[in-house]
Amino acid sequence: MTRETCKEILETVKRVVVKVGTRVLVDESGRPNETRLRALVSQLAALNQSKLEVVLVSSGAIGAGMEALGLSSRPKSLRDLQMAAAVGQTRLMSRYSELFAEHDIVIGQVLLTHSDLEHRTRHLNARHTMMNLMNHSIVPIVNENDVVAIEEIKFGDNDHLASLVAMLVDADLLILLTSVNGLQAPGQESGSLERVPYLEDITKETLALTWGKESQLSTGGMASKLQSAGSAVSVGIPVVIADGRDETVLTKVMSGEDCGTFIGRLDKQLSLRGKKRWIAFFNRPEGSLIVDDGACRAVREQGRSLLPIGIRKVEGQFDIGAVVAIKNLTGATIAQGLVDYSSDHIRLIRGHNSEEVTELLGSKHDDEVVHRDNLVLLNR
Repeated sequence: MTRETCKEILETVKRVVVKVGTRVLVDESGRPNETRLRALVSQLAALNQSKLEVVLVSSGAIGAGMEALGLSSRPKSLRDLQMAAAVGQTRLMSRYSELFAEHDIVIGQVLLTHSDLEHRTRHLNARHTMMNLMNHSIVPIVNENDVVAIEEIKFGDNDHLASLVAMLVDADLLILLTSVNGLQAPGQESGSLERVPYLEDITKETLALTWGKESQLSTGGMASKLQSAGSAVSVGIPVVIADGRDETVLTKVMSGEDCGTFIGRLDKQLSLRGKKRWIAFFNRPEGSLIVDDGACRAVREQGRSLLPIGIRKVEGQFDIGAVVAIKNLTGATIAQGLVDYSSDHIRLIRGHNSEEVTELLGSKHDDEVVHRDNLVLLNR
């Protein structure tokens, strides 16, 4: 990867998702940093006015709520966090609205939970709304709906949310703004760290730089950013991780300057779109199907559907249409897909030929348990 290659990729960008973290938006006291907020909006406005479509994924609602409520430290209980978010979200959006209005730009608020994107109809509604906002040069500002989010429906962090949003709107670029200038790796001198300017993909070796008790890089949420970047890059969306405290960082990134860490490659392949992308990334499996080696080869190497005869074991309880993980005999997930039978019925027909299904169940929906049109291979 070279700087010229990065510039070549950036020249093709027409739609960009920018995620800004809490550490960028607030100062040490937890209060919003007005200087950085204004600089961020100014840069986003410049992108918007240059005919780029822009989506902002913004943290900071809880921090803004802390300021309004006079709290000196971040709440620990879920109810207090939700209260701070409820108070802070209106304040944060009000300030964004004022700052963007100075550039004659209208914004639109989009609050999401994981269940919104997991539910197919709501997923499509969110996509259509955001696409229509951009078609009218309105900047969507997205955040997790912390007021109603609980553990079962939380994205986990806004890096993951930003990656999902980038896939939701078919973005050409995802920029993750944080409090460090990209990924840092051990340098040639002992104990030194150097910025990694380019990565073609996220590997286990890359993630290992941020994990482990002895890692110098285990702070700042870099592991989360790399995992989120890996998801986006896997469907052909390049990612830049850069220092959001730099008040001209977006201008530098979009002009191809050497800053942060660029992740992606020129020969990108948008391998998953529409429904299959939804199956792969927007759903948490409700159960698992353990398959034998023959079924594993048929699914992975021959592009075939999953038949009852190849299923050894069923894990979990789920209904028709649920998303399940398909695992090999060692327990590794090889695919994810929508089932045409409930878990109870799959337990009855597993290991049998498709011709026996009617006799076993009294009726038959399909020959396949998971049709190849509803199945996505996974390498993760």
